[in-house]
Amino acid sequence: MKILIIRFSSIGDIVLTTPVVRCIKQQLPQCELHYLTKPNFKSVLSSNPYIDKLHLLKKPLSETVSDLKNENFDYVVDLHNNIRTRLIKFKLGVKSSAFNKLNLEKWLLVNFKINIMPDKHIVDRYLETAASLGVKNDGKGLDYFLEKSYSLEQLLPASHNKYVGFVIGAQHATKRLPKHKIIEICKLIQKPVVLLGGKDEIEQGEEISRESGLHVFNGCGRFTLDESAFLVKEADSIISHDTGLMHIAAAFNKQIVSVWGNTVPELGMYPYKVDKQDIFEVKRLTCRPCSKIGYKKCPLGHFKCMNEQDSEGIAGAVH
Repeated sequence: MKILIIRFSSIGDIVLTTPVVRCIKQQLPQCELHYLTKPNFKSVLSSNPYIDKLHLLKKPLSETVSDLKNENFDYVVDLHNNIRTRLIKFKLGVKSSAFNKLNLEKWLLVNFKINIMPDKHIVDRYLETAASLGVKNDGKGLDYFLEKSYSLEQLLPASHNKYVGFVIGAQHATKRLPKHKIIEICKLIQKPVVLLGGKDEIEQGEEISRESGLHVFNGCGRFTLDESAFLVKEADSIISHDTGLMHIAAAFNKQIVSVWGNTVPELGMYPYKVDKQDIFEVKRLTCRPCSKIGYKKCPLGHFKCMNEQDSEGIAGAVH
């Protein structure tokens, strides 16, 4: 049996699909498992031993469809479920199942604060999409497989071999702590801190490091995603916003302190199956969640969901 899994968007979402990959391959050992994603997520899946062949989305879509038709799939597990994936499935003309995105439930929660979301993590809902294949949750959590071996000596100064990883980035501004709050938290942490983020966070990371003290090392923009994942793996604990590295930390079963702004854990994207985690959010705000994803700035202007976070509590949690 030849099976295709489809998921296109975000590092975090790709990592959250890894239990589906593992469970299908281990529970249907005779199957040949393929995965279709975007080229910029190749590194997240390229070393996954449960994937027999990785397909990368091409333009135009017809070229991707042509490649997929040549594989003669028996079944498609659509974990993205949008117009493009529906077109791909229609063109392939094989049996399939699609992830229930619960768009109405999310809309009611965001717009009217009516919570009828199931008390179920998105990973468990992803796995339900493969239930028709007889696949069940093995309870082993997320996977992340490093592309190569690294050492802390190669990446960090000797002063930071035992450290707290602080993921300061996130795709949307309303999911990120403002700079002054990050500095406040870093000053309260009595152990080395390594700031993690992309090239967009380099300048902010330098300011945070400079104003927080010598115990804070700015790693933003210095490392590849795979190197950042290694640093997450080696950290004593991780402070993170609702972002991809948080889910990679969960794959390594790290102690995670997650900080939530305009999004809420009730949307089902909190750290999955970790032994120790602390969730920080300003619960009393009636404006949360204001989006299921995020905005460039607070729609109401006050940004209380991040400005009023408990800095001492966050810093204390990693001790």
